[in-house]
Amino acid sequence: MEHTYRYRQLARIILETETPLAIGSGNKDIKTDSVVAKDINELPYIPATTLAGLIRHSLPEELQEYWMGFQKKKDGEGSRIMLSEGKILSADRNPIDGLNLDEDAVTRLCHELPIRQHVRINQQGTAVKNGKFDEEIVPKGVRFCFEIELMAEKDKPGIMDTILSIIQSDGFRIGSGSRSGFGKIEVVGILRRDLDLCVPDELALYLGKSSSLAKAWEGYRPHTPSAAIDPDCILYTLELRPVDFMFFGSGFGDDRSDMTFVREPVVTSWDRGEATVEELERVILIPASSVKGALAHRTAYHYNRLEGVFADKKTAEELEKNTGKENKAVKTLFGSEGDRKGKNKQRGNILFSDVIEKQEASLEKKVLNHVKIDRFTGGAVDGALFSEEVLYASGKTFNLELMLRKTAVDEKDGKIVKAFEAALTDLCKGYLPLGGGVNRGNGTFKGKLNKNGETIYDGYKY
Repeated sequence: MEHTYRYRQLARIILETETPLAIGSGNKDIKTDSVVAKDINELPYIPATTLAGLIRHSLPEELQEYWMGFQKKKDGEGSRIMLSEGKILSADRNPIDGLNLDEDAVTRLCHELPIRQHVRINQQGTAVKNGKFDEEIVPKGVRFCFEIELMAEKDKPGIMDTILSIIQSDGFRIGSGSRSGFGKIEVVGILRRDLDLCVPDELALYLGKSSSLAKAWEGYRPHTPSAAIDPDCILYTLELRPVDFMFFGSGFGDDRSDMTFVREPVVTSWDRGEATVEELERVILIPASSVKGALAHRTAYHYNRLEGVFADKKTAEELEKNTGKENKAVKTLFGSEGDRKGKNKQRGNILFSDVIEKQEASLEKKVLNHVKIDRFTGGAVDGALFSEEVLYASGKTFNLELMLRKTAVDEKDGKIVKAFEAALTDLCKGYLPLGGGVNRGNGTFKGKLNKNGETIYDGYKY
């Protein structure tokens, strides 16, 4: 069937990373296990295929094939929606599309991207074999620009409004690690224009548009972004205050200590002229992956408690069926990588976000020295002296957001949600420390737990 697409709906979107972005290239190098996708300038970019897949998955099923195309044996149809790649903005807020020889604060940062360390911990609190890996990330504050063009037979703007609403929703994440704190974005600007190609002036305007994002088009009109809240999600907000020291390890040491806390740069000052890269000494980072791991283990404990599963009444084989990915609550809420054959995979149903906050003053750091004592001689064990750099943030408040999909939990079986909320409450009570060195007093928090804006536990009163 031949189509005549008389109308064009165009949009230009500027988005900013609220948490780090990790779009893997499938490659690794000498520094990291996973390198982000980069363009001809060796700068990170968002492939159009990534954006197309996210938008298609977010559209209602009855609209996916019509607007995004399909292929069924000999039958098929192309997509009516065209997307460009997402290119980063330079410090002076211009998209870098094409060969770029200039360098500024943003491009210098993107040529030396930070590397995030990860390690998987089992129910005994030790690292899982082959569970250590790292990945290159795009830091918070970097801005990207991309465009959408929609071909339509009728002058109906509804589908473009739907797509823009999807991109602006709280649950829209880009790249990998979206269930571990990565990929949260904020839409900071939208330009739009709807054209009728049968109108000579509008046709001339359309033909004069360049495909390069670096070249401005006079046809665009301002469009006010509007925040969208996913009604299918339960929003948990935790206000946490450290009791004393906290330590989230970077995996590296420096000239002062053997272990340093994780630090990452952020890009700021977009609205005050030229963008700048904030000093590491003024950025506090709480990785969501650390919070996720602790909550998963504590949720498994509370779910087993509600189910009447206790260690002193089960064999080791029976306990294995109630821990980790075998635990029903953990698999439902946090997902599973599947078995050894790669089957029975399940995506997590909770969206986490890294806590990354800029401080006006430099962070209060302290180096703690440790030594292992020989029980027999009372002297130091040879080679057992080490030091760690911890962060003192007592009195500071950190806000952590978690979004749980309602449809993921069985309303008839409320034990999963009860177990999860009990784990969150333990965190606010100080019973569930976060980060490294928790057996040495680090990572204890007190806080308040809110569910959809309503306080369900206030740890400040106790």
